Amino acid sequence: MLFDSSVRRELWRSFVGTLVVLLTVVLTMVLIRILAQATMGAFAPSDVSLMLGYTLLGQMPLLLSLALFVSVVAVLSRLWRESEMVVWQVSGAQQLSFLRPLWQMGIAVLLGVALLSLVARPWAQSQTQILKSRYEKRSDIARVQPGLFQASSDGSRVFFIDAHSDGQRTGKNIFIVLTKDGQETVITAQEGQIETQAGQRYLNLERGERTQTDLTNGNKVMSRFATARILIGEVDRDADAQPEVRAMPTLDLLASTVPAARGELVWRLGLVWATLNMMLIGLGLAAGNARRSSNWSLVFALLVFVIYFNLLSLTQNWVSTGKLGTWTALLGVHGALTLAALTRIWWRDGGWVMLTEGRR
Repeated sequence: MLFDSSVRRELWRSFVGTLVVLLTVVLTMVLIRILAQATMGAFAPSDVSLMLGYTLLGQMPLLLSLALFVSVVAVLSRLWRESEMVVWQVSGAQQLSFLRPLWQMGIAVLLGVALLSLVARPWAQSQTQILKSRYEKRSDIARVQPGLFQASSDGSRVFFIDAHSDGQRTGKNIFIVLTKDGQETVITAQEGQIETQAGQRYLNLERGERTQTDLTNGNKVMSRFATARILIGEVDRDADAQPEVRAMPTLDLLASTVPAARGELVWRLGLVWATLNMMLIGLGLAAGNARRSSNWSLVFALLVFVIYFNLLSLTQNWVSTGKLGTWTALLGVHGALTLAALTRIWWRDGGWVMLTEGRR
């Protein structure tokens, strides 16, 4: 049918263009944030590309939903503004007639949002958690970038090793500053190696000097050593790490009764439902005026999008705190908005007029 194919073609063009723009903007913002986190020691600098990919994968459901919503509003508003909608209406097409081409185009996006939010996003969150946890569990020497100063995980130690060190098990020309209990200790050594014994990590230093300063009175004690051993922490075990709620698989969330898990489930299912609702809301809000060059309907629609997705996060918080049940939040918020969007479309098709005339 000419009507369906024409609307679908316009929607796909607008959707792809909008998605490319959104991806470009988000990619730039995410890259800046990830580089800042890497310089602060949140994860290994070598994992920047992986973190960028996992973060974008987690943001894709929202980007797809926003791109679909913007494309619906933009295309339908243009039809109104350029009087094409009048032609279609004269030909017998109403607002409800657009539901079929919208559904034919939007079903692929809805499936993509469902797959990303229910499967891909939790997996990306789990991989991000693994990368950060793996970096946090590295030894203090392993944290150090050769040739750069680096603080330890608890902030009580500052390390520096020569640029010729491997930065994993062995370091050369080591400089360490330790601050604890009012004492500041400066240690220099020509070489150091990591050793693990009975679940503890030790740093064995060779041929160095030690200067200890009492911060209360300024007294100093200097000494030299041929060998020395420093306890740098316990060996962490990956088995003890518990995954975050956002990294839990959807099937585990369905089986869980923990309020935080139910809140995350409401957010994931609500995101898929919200994508459908935004498509319906876009159809109901789309309007234009050939006498005006501006398009306030798009601005208003974006405002509705922001409010809706803030409400989505709010319902997640309510379920996590036990204020709402899982299905109460889904049906009460998203179900009500679906009904409101369909009512808006029916009203714009003159349903209220036909209903009042039928009562006369």
